[in-house]
Amino acid sequence: MAMLEVKNLSKSFGNLKVLEDINMTVEKGEVVAVIGPSGSGKSTLLRCINQLEKAGGGEIKVCGTDMLLKNDSGKTVYADSKTLREIRLKTGLVFQNFNLFPHMTVLRNITEAPVCVLKKNKQEAQAKAMELLRKMGLETKAKSYPCELSGGQQQRVSIARALALNPEILFFDEPTSALDPELTGEILKVIKELAAEGMTMVIVTHEMAFARDVADKVVFMEGGYIVEQGAPEQLFGDSASDRVKQFLQRFNN
Repeated sequence: MAMLEVKNLSKSFGNLKVLEDINMTVEKGEVVAVIGPSGSGKSTLLRCINQLEKAGGGEIKVCGTDMLLKNDSGKTVYADSKTLREIRLKTGLVFQNFNLFPHMTVLRNITEAPVCVLKKNKQEAQAKAMELLRKMGLETKAKSYPCELSGGQQQRVSIARALALNPEILFFDEPTSALDPELTGEILKVIKELAAEGMTMVIVTHEMAFARDVADKVVFMEGGYIVEQGAPEQLFGDSASDRVKQFLQRFNN
């Protein structure tokens, strides 16, 4: 089953086209890595899918439900607000800069949305949060504040916060870009474990070894377009695109 279907997606900021004719599909349990040079539209793609930016055209379907579609007259429109909210609850997004609430403890950062958005019982939400913190190796940090944590710890809390809403598909926007190499390994280990558990994920990343070793599919973007997409062995080993070969040359050497 396709968890995400994007067709002919476009997005502009004024006269600047940042996404053009984007087509991609993510199947249930699939890990898709989105790679490419800075400014290629990777993060904007995630933001459009997660309703943080408004697309200019195209279609988006999440977990079988139309989020962005063409109406009977051929005009691109969004689904109604109730449907958009339901879709939002099926997705989770982990930002590159953590985006934790600095005035809340780790535990409250994780339980705030389940209690306020999903209307879960506070004790139930806290039990789930502690389970996730144990999974992240952070059970002793429940009462700490974000400023008391390392970058790697903060990002693991961000992942736990996203998982607390039980998303059906999880998005990562360069989750290791704000971390030093030693802490990067902590986050990649967590994502690998989620992949092994069958979590459907779309990961924008500059970690080429990770993309090659963990992803089921790799999407290469440049200039707002998808240049090539396919299995990691295809892009990393025998790409049909000279631009992809050039981009990956340093890594492959």
